[in-house]
Amino acid sequence: MKNFEDYKDKLLFLLTLLTILAFTINSNAQTTEDVSPVPEEQLEKLKKGFFLKKTYEDFLKYGTFYVAGNVNNPYQKQTIDYVVRTNSSGSLYDVPVVENATEYYPFDYRYGFGLRRIARFDYENKEKNYYDGTEENVALSAPTAAFNGFEYLFHWEKERERGEVFTNHRYFLRHTGKYHIAKIESRQEGNVGFKYNSAELRARLPIGKKFSISAGVIARTHEQAFGYNPVEIWLNETTEYIDPEGNSYEYAANPWYTLGFEYGYDDIFYTLTDESGNETQDWQWVDSNGNIVANTDLEFRETVFADLMNRYNKEQWDLLDAFAEVAPIVGVDYYSYTDKMWIHAYANYILPYHKYIKGDEEFSYLNRNNWGLGGLIQDSDLEQWSDYQYGLILGWNINSNLGIFVEGEYTKFWDTELFKSTIGLNITL
Repeated sequence: MKNFEDYKDKLLFLLTLLTILAFTINSNAQTTEDVSPVPEEQLEKLKKGFFLKKTYEDFLKYGTFYVAGNVNNPYQKQTIDYVVRTNSSGSLYDVPVVENATEYYPFDYRYGFGLRRIARFDYENKEKNYYDGTEENVALSAPTAAFNGFEYLFHWEKERERGEVFTNHRYFLRHTGKYHIAKIESRQEGNVGFKYNSAELRARLPIGKKFSISAGVIARTHEQAFGYNPVEIWLNETTEYIDPEGNSYEYAANPWYTLGFEYGYDDIFYTLTDESGNETQDWQWVDSNGNIVANTDLEFRETVFADLMNRYNKEQWDLLDAFAEVAPIVGVDYYSYTDKMWIHAYANYILPYHKYIKGDEEFSYLNRNNWGLGGLIQDSDLEQWSDYQYGLILGWNINSNLGIFVEGEYTKFWDTELFKSTIGLNITL
């Protein structure tokens, strides 16, 4: 079901793209009164030629298709880690086995492809003579664009970092006019667990040549059920026992170790007697194949059990449908450029008036702080929130030999934060 939802979202995204494209092309077309009869065959050719020309000029012209990838050295620790393990043929006090436990990673890589048409602002220089998908244009974040018309980025990539493989994508389409902004976007950053889709429509008001404000509505999706911790709720379930005398007792309905049984692990009771006759009792844990994974309950809980908790949570989260919500959005944009100095400041603010249109509201971000040990707190108040994004690019050529620059951007969507910043000084000798 989840795969179908992903497929459906991509089809919806493509359909929306084609709809906007067709609307824009049609809105720019002019109807003319026939002055003289034109043969139907020739008329069809003219229409087809006009359509193709408009599509090329309005959408494809200056676009670039690229395929690229890279390979890098993996991260390597500067020290070697060793651990001591009990000899399989001996006891805890026999000669142990010393093992190299240093984690070695295979080489990092990235490969991807895309199609782009993004206008650069005056202060943005093309970093290379080619595109490879690592470019970070301000136009992808700023409310307004460097020119009026269509801009787009359709980028997909796969990367491996420290042995983990992630899939990333960014599908971006925007049409900017003098008095409007229409944008759809789908973005996934696998290494930070960031994934969402959005569509927005804004009215835009230019104020002079340097400043503009915009306001409208934005629809967004998210998959994570924030604040909902299934394993915590499961472990804290209690049940009541009443003894023959009528006394009531509460105890854990799901003892922590029973989670191991759910995933095929088993515990074996054993007793050890030392040289002084003291007995030690504990449980040895084995996997479904009979392999020993832990020699004590404590060792099992500190190692295998932690992974089982994450596995259980992921399985429970996957049972939930994705969420979609709408909210009002406003934006401001200030841009001034000269060869001597330039400044570009922008901000997007999503107001705290979110309305969910898809997904179970109990698990939505509105209830992120309303989950307790026993589940959702009854009669709890829904909590609205604000999301925002702002950035600043500042450059100043003080003289022919000295220049300073400041660049930064911060994004906060739900519980995810993305930020980057650069500050520096250039001295020409």
